[in-house]
Amino acid sequence: MSDRRACINAIGCAVPDQDVHVAFINWASRQIADERARSLFTRMAERSGINHRWSVLPPVDAGGSPVDPGGFYADAMPSTSKRMQLYHRFAPPLALRAIADLRARTALDGITHLVVASCTGFVAPGIDQIIADALGLAGVERTLVGFMGCYAAVAALRTARHIVRSEPQARVLVVTVELSSLHLQPEQQVERLLMMLQFGDGAAAALVSAEDHGFAMDAPFAISLEASADLIRWEIGDTGFVMHLSGEVPSRIQAALRDDGVREKICGSSDPASIGNWAVHAGGRSILDAVQNGLDLGPDALSVSRGVLGRNGNMSSATLMFILHDLLQEERRGNGVALAFGPGVAAEGFRFSRAG
Repeated sequence: MSDRRACINAIGCAVPDQDVHVAFINWASRQIADERARSLFTRMAERSGINHRWSVLPPVDAGGSPVDPGGFYADAMPSTSKRMQLYHRFAPPLALRAIADLRARTALDGITHLVVASCTGFVAPGIDQIIADALGLAGVERTLVGFMGCYAAVAALRTARHIVRSEPQARVLVVTVELSSLHLQPEQQVERLLMMLQFGDGAAAALVSAEDHGFAMDAPFAISLEASADLIRWEIGDTGFVMHLSGEVPSRIQAALRDDGVREKICGSSDPASIGNWAVHAGGRSILDAVQNGLDLGPDALSVSRGVLGRNGNMSSATLMFILHDLLQEERRGNGVALAFGPGVAAEGFRFSRAG
């Protein structure tokens, strides 16, 4: 049993139809009264490496974004209950779109387990139950990974790996769905506006089984940075979920990755150059730069992660799945590392290789 491999056979992805990135930049600029601070925000937005971010929130009748007159955020900030009503309305269909994309890539018959990760909303019956009912999978075993943040995809895939290694006939459907655009906050500080600038909506679905094709998962790992619990936090407020992301995070990550013991745990050796493929959660340009510099990686090592960031922004737990999807499509061979960061500050991931 211990040497049985679990493979990510295929991944499907979906984003909503409305691109809100430029609309957010224009809205955020209007929140900043000081001209110098506004100019700083504009420069940093241009350097973010993000070109598009997508939202489930519908456009207004005239075609404008959620922050335009008549939009969800046009007047007073909506309550958390109203935001959760929209999560209930929009998260399941977006997840089902990702599953439909997965189904176009591989057969989804015989699903035995469903693992769902999401940290941007709560509903009961859970989103896992809603998805299972929509797919006719009401009798399968379900696991819901909630509120873990950006590394929740690792937890979901790791759970699927454990299931397959213990039950060789298992076919596990793994779903990540995040609606970060439901949590806009009335901010005026440049740092906090730049934090919100990164996040968008997205969903991904993967089939994990013992069938020997796709990416074989191996050697999961989890690392926590000392005295870092306050650097990345989510709090449930009266007007949505409020994220706290310290500007210290990139430097702390970069410093941690220079430690040989950390490198050994992530790479299987103290030499990151031994890894041919990197799937690093695109938490933002500064996070990717910190990983690249901390591990002494080449200039193109994180090109797939940067591409996902540019097209979609940070979709929380769905982001890593998008990156793995792109690596699968490129039919890359050799060994790899999937790595994501989140509250704690914690780094979680696993090593992988091309199967078959």
